[in-house]
This record gives sequence, structure tokens and C-alpha cells, in this order.
Amino acid sequence: MDSVHPLGDPTRLLFLGEECLADGFRLIGFETYPNPALRDVDQLLRELQRSQTKAFVVVDDAVMAQDIPQLQRVLREGGRIVVIAIPALNAPPKLASEVANRLAALFGAATLQASSTGER
Repeated sequence: MDSVHPLGDPTRLLFLGEECLADGFRLIGFETYPNPALRDVDQLLRELQRSQTKAFVVVDDAVMAQDIPQLQRVLREGGRIVVIAIPALNAPPKLASEVANRLAALFGAATLQASSTGER
């Protein structure tokens, strides 16, 4: 017996951040919002939540560091909208998550910095 499993609504792929990063994300199929105003980020995330849309949202560190109410709400609640942050092109990689913060508190920030560069 064949059963049909509907795929449902597709997950939207979005990038919000620096224009130089937006070009690369656009090439791989993301909706891009280069250099977005903070209120535009807030409004877009509010609309995603209101419409119950599944989304994978990539923001640059500059956007993540801003006090954007809807972004903070999405990060707290989780669910259909997944948000990750990426560093600027010329910035060294850094671990910035709740897990990284807890590890830094336990083992010291220098431990995480050394391991992220491959040094011991």
C-alpha cells in the first residue's frame, strides 16, 4: 500500500546583514535583506511568527548584537524559526552561543579562543 506524505510548506531561507555577505547567500538561494534597518528586521520576524512560517534565518553578528525585540523573542522561544549568527568576512570566528558562554564560565574564555584557532 502506497502512502503519500505531503511535504508541507517549505522552509524559508533568509539572510539579514552586510551587503558583501548577502551576495553569497543570494547565490545559494536565500532571500536576502542587505544592511537592514532594525525595525525592518523586527517587522520581518514578527510577520514570520504571525504567519507561522518555518524559516532558517542567518544574521550577521552586527544584527545579532542589536536590541531587536522580536529577534530576542524568536531566540527565547525557538520553534519554527531557527536563527544563527555569522561573523563579518574580515572578522575572526568566535563562539557566541549559550553553550559557548557556559563553557567559557566553566573553563575560561581563553580555552575556547585557543580551541577555535586550532592551537593548544
